[in-house]
Amino acid sequence: MKFKVVIREGEDGWYVVECPSLPGCISQGKTVADASGNIKEAIELYLEPEEDIKMIEGAQVVEVAV
Repeated sequence: MKFKVVIREGEDGWYVVECPSLPGCISQGKTVADASGNIKEAIELYLEPEEDIKMIEGAQVVEVAV
């Protein structure tokens, strides 16, 4: 999968990077390369399946391929 990310220099000189299509998926790095590597890891963790899905009575879990 490929995601577009936005990288900008923060006030402290570090680079802040976020993935707009994954709300709350934000990272940073001292260089653009560091920030890019860190957001890749953040995206992988964001997309990791939840093992502790809380079931609501009458609900079901299904998989959807995209």
